[in-house]
Amino acid sequence: MKQVYEENSTGEGPDGFFGVTAERMFSEVWSRQVLTVRERRLLLLGLLVGQDMDEMLELHLDTALRSDELTPAELRETVVFLTLYAGWPRAARLSAKVEELISRTAEV
Repeated sequence: MKQVYEENSTGEGPDGFFGVTAERMFSEVWSRQVLTVRERRLLLLGLLVGQDMDEMLELHLDTALRSDELTPAELRETVVFLTLYAGWPRAARLSAKVEELISRTAEV
């Protein structure tokens, strides 16, 4: 989970929902060997853009850039690719997020 999100977030509620779902997601799905974490991240970015899940999108863009899974050029190319599949309005929002993230991480 730390590799995917680069943070320790439990957010555990009284019913154990987060723990149960996180355990399955990270021990069984993200750790499989057929796709790399980078490939899974690209798939997830496309899904998040297509579903207008901006909050999760920002988290995954940030992690992809900080962990060197994707370079600034690759993030920009992802925007170009997704424009025709997700639509211009969604891609425009994605582009703004990517450029703001690249600018912010370049300052650090």
